[in-house]
Amino acid sequence: MSDRRPYRVGYAPGAYDLFHIGHLNILRHARQQCDYLVAGVVSDEMAELAKGRRPVIPLIERLEIVRNIKYVDAAFVETVPDKVETWKQVRFDVLFKGDDWRGTAKGEKLEQDFAAVGVDVVYFPYTVHTSSTQLRRALDSLTAPVPEAGELSRG
Repeated sequence: MSDRRPYRVGYAPGAYDLFHIGHLNILRHARQQCDYLVAGVVSDEMAELAKGRRPVIPLIERLEIVRNIKYVDAAFVETVPDKVETWKQVRFDVLFKGDDWRGTAKGEKLEQDFAAVGVDVVYFPYTVHTSSTQLRRALDSLTAPVPEAGELSRG
């Protein structure tokens, strides 16, 4: 009996901002499917391009956090928006994403682009109750200025 996993090299891209259980779940599931897992950490500029804002946690810190997760064998800084360009540098057999991408235009494009180079795209359940966006909103609400009593409008 072999404990060989379905894929040799896996790739799990993400911003990994405000690292949370959803990130850990994807990395854990991904590592169970491959012999070697590379986590792609998008640069601050790439995150801003994709999401319209820079990450809360700077790249150097996000990279250090991800690099030290036991499921991750290597971390790679993504500096281009085209994942196939990243593949040319990393040469993975499978790309892992949260299933919030499944059935979307961007997910279908990802699948088509990678099918052309023989790379599978595997989706894992997205952790809906925790996301970096939700955490960021919570932080923003904590740091929002509190109005003075005279500034409150009467309804």
